Amino acid sequence: MARAERDGEAPLILDGGLATELERLGYDLAHPLWSARLLAEDPDAIAKVHRMYLAAGADVITTASYQASMPGFRAAGFREAEAERLLRDTVRIACRERDAAGREGVRVAVSIGPFGAYRADGSEYRGDYRVALAEIERFHRARLEVLLDEMREQGADIVLCETIPSAEEALLLARLLGEFGVRDAWVSLSLRDGTHTAEGNPLAVLASELQSQAPVGRIGVNCVSPTLVSEALATIGEAAALPLIAYPNAGESFDPAAKRWTGDRQSDLAGRAQRWYERGARVIGGCCRTGPRDIQALDRWRRRVSPMEPGGAGD
Repeated sequence: MARAERDGEAPLILDGGLATELERLGYDLAHPLWSARLLAEDPDAIAKVHRMYLAAGADVITTASYQASMPGFRAAGFREAEAERLLRDTVRIACRERDAAGREGVRVAVSIGPFGAYRADGSEYRGDYRVALAEIERFHRARLEVLLDEMREQGADIVLCETIPSAEEALLLARLLGEFGVRDAWVSLSLRDGTHTAEGNPLAVLASELQSQAPVGRIGVNCVSPTLVSEALATIGEAAALPLIAYPNAGESFDPAAKRWTGDRQSDLAGRAQRWYERGARVIGGCCRTGPRDIQALDRWRRRVSPMEPGGAGD
C-alpha cells in the first residue's frame, strides 16, 4: 500500500542551504536571526540565492522564514509592524523569483522552522525544549497567521514544516495547519538515528499518525547525515502511504555553542539519490552545507530518471 501512492511519480528537486550560500557570498550570519537577518539588511542577497538554486535546476525554492518569527524580530529590536513586514517579505521575495524564473513547475515552499530554531540554541536537533506545549502552540500560531495570509496573497504553493525534532511538535503543527485550512503541507523531521526523531520518538509511529492528518501530503527527513536517510525512508515508508522527502545536510555535525560545523563532508547527494528514490523519496534536495552544485548534480540525476519531465534548468 505504501508504495502504490509513490509509483510513477517523478522526483522534484528541492533547493539547498540558504544560509550556506549567503555565508559563501561573504555574509556573517552569527546572529540569533541567522539568515533572516538579511531580510532587513540586504533582501537582494536572499533573492540572489533563490535565483542561484533555480538556475541550478531546483523545482522548489524555500522561503527564508525558517528562523524568522515575530518574537525573534522583536527581540532583535524591530517594532511590531516592521517585524510583520519582514516575515511577509520572506514569501514575497521567493514568489517574485518563482514568477521571474520563466519556466513552468517552479513552486515556493513556505518554511516553518521548529520552536528550537527561534531559540537559536541547537535544540531543533534535540527537541528538549522544556517548555509547555501551550507556549509552543502560541509561537507557531502567531507566525502561521502572518505567513499563511501572505501565502494566499502571493500564491505560494506548499507549507514546509522542517527540521521538526519531536512527535509532539510535528503533530501540533499538523493540527494547526488543518485549522488554518492549508491544503498542501509537508513535514520533515530531524533524527537521532534511522528509526527515531531527534527527541527519541519512534519514527514509524509518528509517520503513521501524521499520515492521518488531512493537510500532510508528504513526510520526510532533513538536516541529518546522508548516512541516515535510507534507513529513515524505509522506516517511514513502511508506515505511511505518502510520497517521501529527503534533504540531508552535508554530513557534518553542528556545534550550537561555537555556532560552527565540524567533521567531514559526506554529501554526494546525486550519488545517493537513486537509492532514496527507490525507497519512496519524491522530493530530494539539500540542507545545511549543501549548495547549487549539489542541486545541479541532482537535476542531472533527475533527468536520467525522468528525462521527459519539465522543470529542470537547461544543460
